[in-house]
Amino acid sequence: MATAAEEEANRPFAGLSDVSISEDIPVEGDISVPVGPSARRDDEFSTLDEPVKETVLRDLRAVGKKFVHVLYPKRSTALLRDWDLWGPLLLCVTLALLLQGGAADSDYQGGPQFAEVFVIVWFGSIIITINSKLLGGTISFFQSLCVLGYCILPLTVAMAVCRIVLVAGSGSVSFAVRLVVVTASFGWSTFASTAFLADSQPANRKALVVYPVFLFYFVIGWMVLTFSPSQ
Repeated sequence: MATAAEEEANRPFAGLSDVSISEDIPVEGDISVPVGPSARRDDEFSTLDEPVKETVLRDLRAVGKKFVHVLYPKRSTALLRDWDLWGPLLLCVTLALLLQGGAADSDYQGGPQFAEVFVIVWFGSIIITINSKLLGGTISFFQSLCVLGYCILPLTVAMAVCRIVLVAGSGSVSFAVRLVVVTASFGWSTFASTAFLADSQPANRKALVVYPVFLFYFVIGWMVLTFSPSQ
């Protein structure tokens, strides 16, 4: 039962339910959606009307910034926060092209063909990513692929340097120079990848995650070191 106070409070509104507006009476006024700061921010980040040239340049700048993070590795979430696969794809294609034309290719001795480099890089990255997830990693599948792919940069640079060194000759001095370059690049790639992935792994399982990464970059480094141009 409603109390006397509630009935007294509702009495002025008792007849409002029977009030109706005639269709002959025009409704005046404009209904508009207010534009606030959030709406303006959405317009600023919208790429629907952006020229293709600006879109490509923006993506290239983003890839370049990630290259800088790999060259100066430190504990950062830059590669994890804004992940992409354009950089890893570019590095993989460049590395595969640089590994073409070797002596093993011309003799059909199982040298690193273009497709084989792709399989080694991407299949290896996928295996490491699955291993990381099974060990309790907190990063996503594509974030891990992004980090592992971008960290091939030092080995790709080493491959370019080795091609230049091999132009001068393939003696013991040339091999020693290539060994130093590839070893430094291998250590750089391993250190950079573990620096980005360290905080995403359980403290008691980091060694189990680093070991496959070590093998992954070791195989790529071995391909770079053992490359010899065809005569």
